[in-house]
Parts: sequence; structure tokens; C-alpha cells
Amino acid sequence: MQEIEKIVTELQAYSSEEEWFEFKENWFGEAGIGEYISAMSNAAAMLGRNAAYLIWGINNETHELTGTTFSFHRDVKGEPLEHYLARQIMPDVGFRFHELSVEGKRVVVLVIPAAKQVPTAFNNVRYLRIGSSKVNLNKYPERESQLFDILRNGLPTLERAEAYDQDLTFGKLFLYYADKGIILSKDTFKKNLGLLNPSGKYNMLAQLLSDDSQIPIRVSIFRGTDKASPLYSVREFGNNCLLLSLDKVLEYGDVLNIMQADETNRLVERKEVPLFDQDAFREAIVNAFVHNYWLGGNAPMITVYSNRIEILSRGTLAPGQTINGFYLGESVPVNRKLSDIFLQLHISERSGRGVPKITQIYGREAIEFTENSIIVTIPLKKADLEVGDKVGDKVGDKVRDKVGDKNPQLNSTRRGILKAMRNNPNITQPQLMAVIGISRTAIQKNVSFLRKNGYIERIGSNKNGYWKVL
Repeated sequence: MQEIEKIVTELQAYSSEEEWFEFKENWFGEAGIGEYISAMSNAAAMLGRNAAYLIWGINNETHELTGTTFSFHRDVKGEPLEHYLARQIMPDVGFRFHELSVEGKRVVVLVIPAAKQVPTAFNNVRYLRIGSSKVNLNKYPERESQLFDILRNGLPTLERAEAYDQDLTFGKLFLYYADKGIILSKDTFKKNLGLLNPSGKYNMLAQLLSDDSQIPIRVSIFRGTDKASPLYSVREFGNNCLLLSLDKVLEYGDVLNIMQADETNRLVERKEVPLFDQDAFREAIVNAFVHNYWLGGNAPMITVYSNRIEILSRGTLAPGQTINGFYLGESVPVNRKLSDIFLQLHISERSGRGVPKITQIYGREAIEFTENSIIVTIPLKKADLEVGDKVGDKVGDKVRDKVGDKNPQLNSTRRGILKAMRNNPNITQPQLMAVIGISRTAIQKNVSFLRKNGYIERIGSNKNGYWKVL
């Protein structure tokens, strides 16, 4: 049961439900549960997950534990519910109900294994989850075809997917390796680097490493704090060998990272302060390149605003990766062969220091998970350190915050909660636990302090309201 409880806590930390897990409170519908088993079993297969989860006892909007009165021991027209479901699920996927107590509240978890050889059906109908909806798979022939392909051949990867272009050249790749002291063999490099798919054609990894990847990679700079503000500049680094594009983006980061003169408390020498932490920027860029979902044809998106840099990589966590594992630095590559090449060239390492390095400097709130992307936000430091900054300035051990400067009782945990609430007014307690990295009890005590002392206000109900930072 400890493993099931760990899964429940992990899923609560997600900002929204995904196609492979669903929260309910006391809902019951025997046919609906059967449809969920089919839909989520097939969705788990599509996403490379081992299982999907239908969980009772958690609010689907706030992800708060509520407890449940749902019982899976009930009968359906004189037949036990589990037998009723198993009789109509084809093929048998071996679903299991689990009942447990989490923080003193009753929770029921239905574990639904992913479809294996053929799609899972309920009452002879195959369902699929698209977003938060259950749909009849027959009405979506393209997705049905994708599911059958995955069940036969596995998830699409850079190694399996065919390149856009089969007339590829690799002169720049050979020069890049030579600069690293590695000589590629013209006779064996395609095989050794994994540039051919099972049919012997160039794959998408080859496309990325060729002289022309045909994928644009841009750095956009805006004058203000959002994309509605005037666009200052757009620099193009794509349509090139991916390795060279990465180097160019990192070099451009050096150009952007201007040194600022800090006259605060100056005695003799002027202190210089960089605009942002160069190591954290590099880790975020390298991670975005190596874990990006390149099969979608889109590169990472790098956007510079007047107060921050946002580095967005397409796709989500690798199958088998968890949010907690991600923050701890557990290495589960999205693109394994590309990751191996980055390791070989010493561009990255599999020590897992990248994400911990970013969160050590900027906190967990610097990383945001959306449905189809991961965004790393790097705040820009200001030389005028006497006036804090809305996202918080950090220089050595000195941290200032626009709200934190009001009251010395605001420790780093409370400032972190305030920042998280500014960034996401709808943030829940489980999400705050994941962002701040402390227990639910500690979150509740600190939120209570902030409310009592007039730093935050809850607008609306606990279920449908939001946080207002005062």
C-alpha cells in the first residue's frame, strides 16, 4: 500500500489531470467505470505509461484530499462490480482496486494496466482519453492507427521515425566531432550514431544532426514583460546541425548576460553583478534541447523579457519519470540516443545535476509543467539591489523580495509561497508542496500565517476560488 500511497501523492502534485489519471470524489456509474478502464488503458499505451489510475477521494479541480464513500464491493444487478467489469473488458488487462487511508482519509485507487497487444475494449467498444474526455476510438481513425502502431512497434522515437529528407549530408557533424578530438568513420558513423531506422532509411535523429535540420530555433527578445509588448529582436540559430545550433544559443546567452555595476554599500571596488546565473541558464538550455519532443517538428522556444528568460521545451516528462524524481535529478532521457551523443561529446552528463542546479538557485517555482511543455523561468537580476524585484533578486546569500522587504518575519519559505501564488493564483496545497518541497502541515501553517498577517486573501470558495497576493 505504501507504493499506491506514493502514487497518489505524486499525482496530486500535477497542476491538472492528464489522460492517464483521473480524480473523483464519490462518483459511481458501473458502465462509466468500464469505459474509463478502456479509455485510460489505451491512453496509457499511447503515452508509454505502464498503467493509468482512476482515484476516488480527491477533488478533480483543487487536487485536495476529500475522502470518499465510494465502494467497489457493491453489486450490479446481483453481480459483484469487479466481476461485472472483468466480464466486459476485452482483453483482460488485470485491473485492480485498492483501498487505503491517506492522511486519515479514505481513498480508493483503480490501477489500470496499459493495453499490450490490442486496444482495450469495454462492452465491445474501444475508448480513448483525449484531454479529459472519453471518446469512441472508432470515430478517430488516425489516433486508432497510431495506437495500433504503438502496440505493434512501441512508442515513436527519433530512431524509428523517418527523416523528412533522405538526401542528407553530415559535413558539419564530422567537423564538430573532430573539434572534440573524435574522428568519425565515413563507413560506420551512421550505424554507430544510430542514424538509420529499422527500414534502413535516415531517421529523425539523422535529420537533426545533418547539415540542415530544417527546424528553426529562435531567441526572441521583447521590451516588456509579455508578448503584447514590442518585439525588440529575433535571432535565428536553427536550420543547422543541432549541435552547432546549441553552441550558438549558448554563445548568445553569454552575449545577453551583461555585467552590471552594483554601487550598493560600495567602499572601494565596484561589484559586478551578472544579469542571470550562467550555469543555470546553460543547464536549462541543454536540458531543453536533449529532452525536447522533436518529432512534433518544433524546437525549444527561448524568450527574453525585461524581467526574465523563459526556456520552453516541447513535450512532458519521459515515461517512467515522476515529478519528484525530476526535481531530485533522476535521469530518465526523453530522447535516449540523442542523450547518449550529448554524453559522448561532454555536452551534458547523466549525473542529474541539471535540475537541482536550477532549483538551488531559483527554487522549484522556476519550473512549470503544462499539458504539452516544460517551462524554465530564469529571473533577471537588477543591479539596484535596494529596490527588490517582483520575482525576487538573489545575490550570494542575500535575497530580497518586494513583499519580503515589508516584514522580516517572511522567511524564504513564505516568500516562495507568495511567488508561487503570484505565478499561479489557482495553485493548490499539493502543488505548493511540490514547488516549495515541504510537508502539507508546513504549507498549511505558513499559508495560515500569510493570511493572518494580511499578505494573501482567499477570493471565493476553497474549491473554486483563488489566491490574491496583497
